Amino acid sequence: MPSTEALGRRAPRLWPAGVTVLALSGILGAFTLTCTPAGLRFEISFPMERSTEAQDGRIVLIVSSKEGEEPRFQYGIYDPGTQPGFGIDVAGLRPGEAAVIDGSTFGFPVRSLDALPEGEYRVQAVLSRYETFTRGDGHTVSLPPDRGEGQQWNAKPGNFYSEPVTVHLDPSQGGTVRLSLDREIPPIPEPEDTPWVKHVRIRSELLSAFWGRPMYLGAYVLLPYGFDEHPQARYPLAISHGHFPRGFPEFRDQPPTPDLTGYDRTRAEYGYDLYREWTSRGFPRMLAVKIEHANPYYDDSYAVNSENVGPYGDAIVRELIPYIEERFRGIGEGWARVMFGGSTGGWEVLGQQIFYPDEFNGAWAFCPDAVDFRQYETVDIYNDRNAYFVASDWKHTPRPSGRNWLGHPIVTMEEDNHWEMVLGSRGRSGEQWGIWQAVYSPVADDGYPAPIWDPLTGEIDAQVAEYWQENYDLRYILQRDWATLGPKLVGKLHIYAGDMDSWHLNNSVYLMEDFLETTREPYYGGNVEYGDRYEHCWSGDHEQPLEIQRLTVIQRFFPVMAEHIRRTAPEGGALGPWGY
Repeated sequence: MPSTEALGRRAPRLWPAGVTVLALSGILGAFTLTCTPAGLRFEISFPMERSTEAQDGRIVLIVSSKEGEEPRFQYGIYDPGTQPGFGIDVAGLRPGEAAVIDGSTFGFPVRSLDALPEGEYRVQAVLSRYETFTRGDGHTVSLPPDRGEGQQWNAKPGNFYSEPVTVHLDPSQGGTVRLSLDREIPPIPEPEDTPWVKHVRIRSELLSAFWGRPMYLGAYVLLPYGFDEHPQARYPLAISHGHFPRGFPEFRDQPPTPDLTGYDRTRAEYGYDLYREWTSRGFPRMLAVKIEHANPYYDDSYAVNSENVGPYGDAIVRELIPYIEERFRGIGEGWARVMFGGSTGGWEVLGQQIFYPDEFNGAWAFCPDAVDFRQYETVDIYNDRNAYFVASDWKHTPRPSGRNWLGHPIVTMEEDNHWEMVLGSRGRSGEQWGIWQAVYSPVADDGYPAPIWDPLTGEIDAQVAEYWQENYDLRYILQRDWATLGPKLVGKLHIYAGDMDSWHLNNSVYLMEDFLETTREPYYGGNVEYGDRYEHCWSGDHEQPLEIQRLTVIQRFFPVMAEHIRRTAPEGGALGPWGY
């Protein structure tokens, strides 16, 4: 394992006689620099005033040569201006005790502190605080609980951080930088209901039993026009899956104010357009729902049952959805539930439709994550030996991950995964590769997700890949089980992807389409559609740019989904007056 596994706990050093201490930026006690010949070294601690308890977690240090926002917000993989980050695990770190980041600590995009060029830097450290979970499966793990922010290490309430300070660094001369994690990220206010949007939160008994502590699911519900005036009406459910939601910002019941400009004004204009359609005669009266299911690994769960993340599929379908339907007068039958979502949400709606075929009546998936692991972005996990390189006797070609609409690469597989390595070991990055591994993998002996590949080298584990195939490769599962699944899915699968998807996700959609078009007895009866030269995340509009069509999904698809529900409702089904 790389040096990210090191705890990095060291006793505070005593100052020898005659050493000069330099305080910078007017932050007394928060930062000191000592020149030594032993290489660059950061000693990071938190004071007794911040907490009297020992802490577990991940310390991330950002060393920035860039002006602007705080360094903790400058560590991103898709920005070519990303700044160097370095990370270590800490366990039982006591107040005043120093965790050490030095030349042996793994970093990205600079592998080691010793490789930094001499210069002026702004430096900042964050302690992402972990808690101990004693799970129902008998494993004990240390993970960051969600605190209402959707698993954002640099903005998570309760995390400790240091103030940014400026320092001159020269690896050839060495030096010790001491940073104090004397600040704490404040809590996030609870969401407030409006006349149109209601927030719900329930304790999940299924998830609580799995995680060994109270665990919760939430949702935002956009009420149909006339909800209060028609108390006898019962409504279909249109469920939006995706990343951690914050209400329905695409819906606005007031015209744009004069101070709004640029894209903010565009969003407001389309939000008000949605309100006018939502309240117009003939627009479908449906409950629009966004699921809130952040967990200790990511900002959502992928809405399926998982050995590492827990039974989120069952919890959503058996606990949360019935609660919403009872509270807000849903019809409460599978034929009256449809789903839509993009990217992560695109995979989720397909996954829920396939794993719970009787509980839903259609999935409209935009730019879904890999639905066939022969094209897991650009990796065939079953036949490739390495995820980071196309290797041969004479060539060693890096595999691309992200690209722009011209096909030019913006990040490689190795870069993307090494960026996450800084943020967390054992799949605890809180980012995309980490959650895919957590959801799809079996539990390893240490209680954490079994790696699909070595995070440092990219060497693929064939046994883990086989587990992924049998349990989460959606195309494979459909093909394997079509005799029983097919009759339940006719007309329910609808997939849209740009053919220049930023993460090459269209490639796995091609493979899914190849299978679906071969289906007989029954034929799948849905549709797969591509947007010419569109990036991530195309949603079926061939005329508008992505910045506009992402604001019109409800306007475009609710009438389509409502008509599908009407057309497929069982004979004698109690539709009720939901089309007033």
